Amino acid sequence: MNSQRSLSQRLLLWSLGVLALVWGCFVALAYRTGVHEADELTDGQLASVSALLLNLRTQVQVQAAVMPALATKDNLLLPPRHHDYQQPLSVVQWDAAGRVRWHVGEAPVPPFDSNEGYANLQLGPQAQHWRSFSRWDEARAYKITVLLRLDDRDRLAHDIAGQMVEPGLWLLPVVALALGLAIGRGLRPLHQLSQEVAQLDVQGAKRLEQRHDWQEFDAVVDSINTLLTRQQEALARERQLANEVAHELRTPLAAIVLQAQALGGGLPSAAQAQALESIRTDALRAGHVLQQLLALARTSRGQWHGTASAVDLAALARTVAADYAQAVWQRQDTLAVQGPEALMVQGHTVLLEMALRNLIENALRHTPPATHIEVQCGEATDAQAGPWLQVCDDGARPSAGGAPMPAKPVDSLHLGHEIIARVAQVHGAAFGMVPAPAPLTTCYRLDFPLSASA
Repeated sequence: MNSQRSLSQRLLLWSLGVLALVWGCFVALAYRTGVHEADELTDGQLASVSALLLNLRTQVQVQAAVMPALATKDNLLLPPRHHDYQQPLSVVQWDAAGRVRWHVGEAPVPPFDSNEGYANLQLGPQAQHWRSFSRWDEARAYKITVLLRLDDRDRLAHDIAGQMVEPGLWLLPVVALALGLAIGRGLRPLHQLSQEVAQLDVQGAKRLEQRHDWQEFDAVVDSINTLLTRQQEALARERQLANEVAHELRTPLAAIVLQAQALGGGLPSAAQAQALESIRTDALRAGHVLQQLLALARTSRGQWHGTASAVDLAALARTVAADYAQAVWQRQDTLAVQGPEALMVQGHTVLLEMALRNLIENALRHTPPATHIEVQCGEATDAQAGPWLQVCDDGARPSAGGAPMPAKPVDSLHLGHEIIARVAQVHGAAFGMVPAPAPLTTCYRLDFPLSASA
């Protein structure tokens, strides 16, 4: 079962969530607006009826004995309703003395002394709620009050508000469906790009084509192509390194096998000693290659990132140089350390020691005897640069006749330099050959960034 979440579903859920929130706010606002407008409509109807009756100046007289019969709902002859929004209105007219001149509708007679304008009244024995509008004529000869039951008014308001909200109820699922289709359609180029990336072969030379119409994909395609290029270059280097390692190990191992077979054939004492020496030399050579490969594997681990601590380069240089005193004495070389009393950097002691040992071993392996080797460290004078560590030697110095002394050929694998380069990469430093200070002739240096200073 695939537990990964879908970007399309996430976009759809967020879009529907925001849409539902906005839709709910608009529905609530539409409902309130509908209720308010319906109330305004009924109030306007009350005012319009009162104005119409005042302009007609009706002089109908209703006997007081008839009024109770007219006021009862069972005996009242109301006009039939011809429209859903037709409201049953009640009208009461008084003269200036407060006598009821006529009364139409089911509403009880309200108090005569009520103020002009709109009012909410409780009338009758059951204290029913009514909405009323009262006004006098211009001569103040008679007064008219038009009444409407609040229940009927609220029913009309909710009906109108519901009619306004109903389209929104149908709109939400339609918009949700259309939004889902639009998101699926809009993300189709992304799905196509994902399929193309999944079909890429890291071992091959195929690249993503810049044929997409969307500029947002350009940076993604460029990044993927750059990553592919780097990956293939790394794979090519690894394959080349594997071939060279196999070749480098094949030679001493084959020599060891031949020498061992020769020892079994009964060689003279001198030949046996020579064969044993050859076996020892070839075994040491193969062991050195394997040791370098193990060191290279250690520098390739991702655990070194983000775990740096303070390291004293000066103390590290003195300690490592002291470990090679015996090897230097046997070759009749000289080894010196030059630098400040302390030089702190942020780094990994194990990796920095590995890099420094490789630099010193390279100087010992690839220079003639009686070579002067110096381990130097210090702070850069440039304000933008940081600490540095280098190993220099005079192995390429001219001989007494003026010609340079021959040096041993450099190992074709360059594993030592590869190890140092990877250590430099972990520390964000730069590694390379730099001009050597006289009288030294060769110098390899690690330049740390300014941020590495501790």
